[in-house]
Amino acid sequence: MHPAVAVGLVFGGCCSNVVFLELLVRQFPGCGNIVTFSQFLFIAVEGFIFEANFGRKRPAIPIRYYFIMVAMFFTVSVVNNYALNLNIAMPLHMIFRSGSLIASMALGIIILKKRYSVSKYTSIALVSVGIFTCTFMSAKQVASDSSLNEEDGLQVFLWWLLGIAALTFALLMSARMGIFQETLYKQFGKHSKEALFYNHALPLPGFLLLAPNIYHHAVLFSQSEPFRVPVIGLTLPIMWFYLLLNVVTQYVCIRGVFILTTECTSLTVTLVVTLRKFVSLIFSILYFRNPFTAWHWLGTAFVFVGTLMYTEVWNSLGPFLARWRKRPKEE
Repeated sequence: MHPAVAVGLVFGGCCSNVVFLELLVRQFPGCGNIVTFSQFLFIAVEGFIFEANFGRKRPAIPIRYYFIMVAMFFTVSVVNNYALNLNIAMPLHMIFRSGSLIASMALGIIILKKRYSVSKYTSIALVSVGIFTCTFMSAKQVASDSSLNEEDGLQVFLWWLLGIAALTFALLMSARMGIFQETLYKQFGKHSKEALFYNHALPLPGFLLLAPNIYHHAVLFSQSEPFRVPVIGLTLPIMWFYLLLNVVTQYVCIRGVFILTTECTSLTVTLVVTLRKFVSLIFSILYFRNPFTAWHWLGTAFVFVGTLMYTEVWNSLGPFLARWRKRPKEE
């Protein structure tokens, strides 16, 4: 599949996925486990049928490597979603997840002994600063709107620190997983569909540890207001409808990311995912009518310029502009 198609899946699926996740979290901040479980179950069932051929197809990559990858992937998914229950606002949540660009480059230098050009370092710095600026200003706005008693202030702050620690751990683990995937694909070839299936099927028994929390939120979801689904006319609790759309869009998103890992380096994949998070943030601000200040526009400019620098679009535009300037003379 062409990388451009995978990028389209990432932006289309992931951006809409964030909207439904925010709708879920705004109503029930602790619903991260049921969301993660639903996403894993859906992707695992789909992969078991269409990729593993009901278990008859042997994996191209040895299963022991998938267990290592699964341990990292499961941990990152659960920790990231659970952090939303630790007084971490959605914009602040995006700060750390967007910081994966820096983590990916740092681990690439340490583990893979990679070296990058000065323009690459500069572009990544600009993108990271731009996203940090936008998300920090949004997080600051959320904090200013929160009314807390002085007695609860210390407790809230300690939970917030725990959330920051959890996000930091997930950030480094996610970057390490990207490096591990890139190494596997170089050794055994590109098998994005197979990796997608095993990364979601193998961790399912681990959700037994989270069963009480998952069941509790399933009951809460069932008690939410009814919603009539357009076109098909089916009526179901609105939180289940949001969860269904979240799961479907997550599948489209994660499928695009796994395809991208087979076509590009881990740093390029991280850049695409980071830009997607920035677009999601802007959409979230506009859709949920959060303030969009001059600082947000400054962050947008940093991201745009950094992206152009990384893709070296200037080099591609140079020959095109040169040919365009010669056209009148030839005529």
